[in-house]
Amino acid sequence: MTFLRQLAKSAGFGSVVGVGVMLIAFTLIDFSGWWTARTLSNVIHFTSILGLIAIGQALVIISKEIDLSVGSVYGLAGIAFITLEPSLGVPGSMAAALAIAALCGLAQGILVVWGGLPSMIVTLGGLFTFRGVIYVWTGGSVRNFSTDAREHWLTRLFGGEFLGFENALLWMLLMLAVLSVVLKLTRFGNHLLATGGSAESAESRGVRIDRVKIATFVICSLMAGFAGIITLADRPQTHVTIGDLLELEAISAAVIGGCLLSGGRGSLIGAVLGAFIVTSFRYELIALGAPSSWFITFVGIVLIVAVIFNQKLARWAGHNV
Repeated sequence: MTFLRQLAKSAGFGSVVGVGVMLIAFTLIDFSGWWTARTLSNVIHFTSILGLIAIGQALVIISKEIDLSVGSVYGLAGIAFITLEPSLGVPGSMAAALAIAALCGLAQGILVVWGGLPSMIVTLGGLFTFRGVIYVWTGGSVRNFSTDAREHWLTRLFGGEFLGFENALLWMLLMLAVLSVVLKLTRFGNHLLATGGSAESAESRGVRIDRVKIATFVICSLMAGFAGIITLADRPQTHVTIGDLLELEAISAAVIGGCLLSGGRGSLIGAVLGAFIVTSFRYELIALGAPSSWFITFVGIVLIVAVIFNQKLARWAGHNV
């Protein structure tokens, strides 16, 4: 019992259990369809993209806020990358796309922290605003990368392969490692966990909770923008609806991965595992011939179950929620 309680103290424990149960179920239901190189390659690729966004979302949720705009920021950064390339080149358009993403996060963070507005309302407004910018900017149609842009070394660095592994996966693992170290071993990470756990207590100890929360919004938007760039570098054809509803999947992945919406507890590794669960079920439902609407139903049910399970697990482990 003591050993199980120690395991439960890890915020990502529930997602590990979820992945194990899911793989057993898929093996029993559709062994030949699930365990194929093509299926696993596609699942891992889209898990990498969603995982990048979910990592950023997890940081915001840990700070006791939420960001509903990440799908639109993802799309806006991707559109900026591909649209600005003819005039700025691949390096310039990539830098501009990341700058746009960072500004989106900064503006929303300032409105939430200094404006005293609920993050759900601010980022919901951001979702519609940034999506509207995409439509106005592109006029409803998006150009494709030129052949030279597709062959540029920087495009291939983010969208190609290395030693048989897709670069999207390698970049996701790199960002996961870096931000996990930041969360667990740095002063900023300590301040972030303290801010989410009790902002009043953290502030009384000298933590600049305003800076911490604004920083998490910027990081979250940067991660979404980075995911958009990787997507377009790998598959340089897109449309104005890119990233539509992706924010719901990112939030679901983070919550399934062990993030408490009450703040102060979360796991970046768990968020990636949550992204793997969400993506895997999408592909398996498609493989089994289920209607596309079933996937949305699944996400809603699993999200509710994950919230209940994580709260009970946190209480059992001695974490106040």
